[in-house]
Amino acid sequence: MRPLTPVEAAVAFAIFGSVLAVSVPAFLRNLHASRMAEPLDGVARLAARATMLADASPQQSAYPDSAPLTPSVVPRATLASDPPGTWNHPSWRLLDFSFQVPHAYAFEFESKNAPEASTFSATAHGDLDGDGVLSSFRVSGEVKPGQNPRVFPLEVMREVE
Repeated sequence: MRPLTPVEAAVAFAIFGSVLAVSVPAFLRNLHASRMAEPLDGVARLAARATMLADASPQQSAYPDSAPLTPSVVPRATLASDPPGTWNHPSWRLLDFSFQVPHAYAFEFESKNAPEASTFSATAHGDLDGDGVLSSFRVSGEVKPGQNPRVFPLEVMREVE
């Protein structure tokens, strides 16, 4: 095998650099998008289950009681592996929500049941880069007497934190 001439080496280097320049941003975009799937899917699952429960329950007890931030500390630039019992709060079980695999977000469920309107919000908090600044994704909903439960549009606070 003969050595590359300087021109051939420059062309090879330019092609390699071009491929790298295109592939690295695409890889980072896909990695970022995969990390977005967890909170989006999580709050959507919580909203769907809460809405189903509200549709089958009396107004004064439409949504499950509030559940605390779980895990209690938002994972920082790492994936959390939950010890057994982490998701045993009665509301998490009623909402059929837990993680069996490592995850990057902590979730909370807040509700208020009242005769005039019952409301809920499901929130995912994450700190993917570990800088202490959180990104949050929230879905909320309500049910009023004589009406079907409603889910409001997703709210995103600091998607890229």
